[in-house]
Amino acid sequence: MAAPIVQVRNVSKRFTRDGFEIVALDRVDLELEVGDFFALMGPSGSGKSTLLNLLAGIDRVTEGEVIVLGTDLARLSESQLASWRNSHIGYIFQTFNLVPVLTAFENVELPLLLTKLSKAERRKNVETALELVGLADRMHHQPKQLSGGQEQRVAIARAIVTDPDLILADEPTGNLDARSGEEILQILSTLNREMKKTIMLVTHDPHAASFASEQRHLEKGVLTEALAAVS
Repeated sequence: MAAPIVQVRNVSKRFTRDGFEIVALDRVDLELEVGDFFALMGPSGSGKSTLLNLLAGIDRVTEGEVIVLGTDLARLSESQLASWRNSHIGYIFQTFNLVPVLTAFENVELPLLLTKLSKAERRKNVETALELVGLADRMHHQPKQLSGGQEQRVAIARAIVTDPDLILADEPTGNLDARSGEEILQILSTLNREMKKTIMLVTHDPHAASFASEQRHLEKGVLTEALAAVS
């Protein structure tokens, strides 16, 4: 039986702010199998984004272990983490994080500039990613020429263009209207069901979480027991 793609073991994360210690995560245990669509719910400040950043190697644990794809992230240097992240992680942000002076094509191509792919190979991958999110006809538009929903679809294309093993989505519908948000959730569902992508979705929205096959809650850094997903 294959090992879980994500293993979070007794993980705590503490910050010091203005002389006070803040416990963002408190002895969290979690496993994700390949192909899971997992929703992590909880109010603002509950530690959801902190956990996502630990899985992406953006931040480091105070205690415990984070093992992703068999790699103990604590054993990697910052440069090794950056390379590992670019190869294995697709990160979707609430705020899109697109470069305003670049076209949709150029924004999606950015992660591929760190690879050894040829220009022709990069173009093929970018066009495929944009087609998957329904924006093949907008590839030469800059972000200011796109709607919020279209910008988020560009961000998803950028996240999947390297064919990552794990997609981390941090409130991807948080800045969108209901219709655009629904389109984004349908895209994530398609990536999971048809392309077998493993997805962790952070959200405070029960409707968004209902697209996942498993839901858990974080409350003040503590992970609660599993809840049955709504199909």
